[in-house]
Amino acid sequence: MNERMKKADRFDWTLTLLLFLFFLISCAAIYSAQGTDQYGQNFLVMQVFWYAVGTIIILVSLLFDSCQYRKLSWVFYGFGLFLLIALYLAPDSIAPERNGAKSWFVIEGLGSIQPSEFVKVFLILALSRVIVSHHGKNLEKSFQTDLLLFLKLGVVTIVPFGLIMLQPDLGTGLVIISIFTGIILVSGISWKIILPTYGIGISLAGFIFFLVLTKPEILEKYIGVETYQFNRIYAWLDPQGHATNSSYHLMKSLMAIGSGLISGKGFANGEVYIPEAHTDFIFSVIGEEYGFVGGSAVIGLYFLLIYHLIKTALDTNDLFNSYVCTGIISMITFHVFQNIGMTIQVLPITGIPLPFISYGGSSLMGNMFAMGLVYSMHYHHRNYLFSSENSVNSN
Repeated sequence: MNERMKKADRFDWTLTLLLFLFFLISCAAIYSAQGTDQYGQNFLVMQVFWYAVGTIIILVSLLFDSCQYRKLSWVFYGFGLFLLIALYLAPDSIAPERNGAKSWFVIEGLGSIQPSEFVKVFLILALSRVIVSHHGKNLEKSFQTDLLLFLKLGVVTIVPFGLIMLQPDLGTGLVIISIFTGIILVSGISWKIILPTYGIGISLAGFIFFLVLTKPEILEKYIGVETYQFNRIYAWLDPQGHATNSSYHLMKSLMAIGSGLISGKGFANGEVYIPEAHTDFIFSVIGEEYGFVGGSAVIGLYFLLIYHLIKTALDTNDLFNSYVCTGIISMITFHVFQNIGMTIQVLPITGIPLPFISYGGSSLMGNMFAMGLVYSMHYHHRNYLFSSENSVNSN
């Protein structure tokens, strides 16, 4: 009996409550989103199924502790690269191109599987392993060791990033960059390396953005980028001028959220037609039916999730766990900021889902695996609480 109580105490009930609330919100929003003639499939039933699969993933994740995840990190990373390479080489019958991107395997009976959703979590494990191993071998910190660590992390990141951009999938590519950035900031690398590197990167991005707005033909001539690929940026900056094509989704989203006013129109009373509302534009459905109050409640729930993840990262005595938590925080934060931002014209549309709410098996399973890692940290934390061994030295 005491053993059962101890196990129950070690279980992360706070995270369970948060995920259950996300489940309820997701079901309600998807039910409303599919209430048009656009869809012939019951996405709500499938979302419940994927949540059930995600729950199994979490339970399996609890079987392993941080030491085992650290040892398996390169296995996960290698498997992720294998999936991305296989996706790139797969014939159209297995991996068809959708909306100009080859990002999904099609599995008969299950639908589509997007490997990049899992690769994001695999990358977090690999980057965390690299940092812990590096610090364990380089007890004397110097500019040279910091530079070496930065290069190691860069190489580990650039391979999956490059394969994802070949699909092409800019949204997921940006998530990869956000994960890399978040982990870099807590890795202990000197700011003398971080600031110049990101300063150059931001300056280059700003220059490219300037060319997109003023001289897109230069990018088309020397880089091979087609000018039509910048339509999302043009539509973002001038939605009225592109209302019939590139900014159609954005205009409909703004109309839906704006019409929701303070308290919304009520459950399943949405009136604005939004294509693919059950996936990338699920927040537009929430904004229309529940208004500013409902949208704020959803954002507040994400704040609580991020706060809980930060607390977990600070409470754990295992540096590997702290880095993993940081990567997960960076991934979820960017997803939320980008997805909600694109529905209200704060950011360009990139087509990434809203975590735990948007419909999508791959996205949900990837995020649930990330949560499984957090559950494992909480569950196995007391096993290491009074340990005299320094987990940093474990490779």
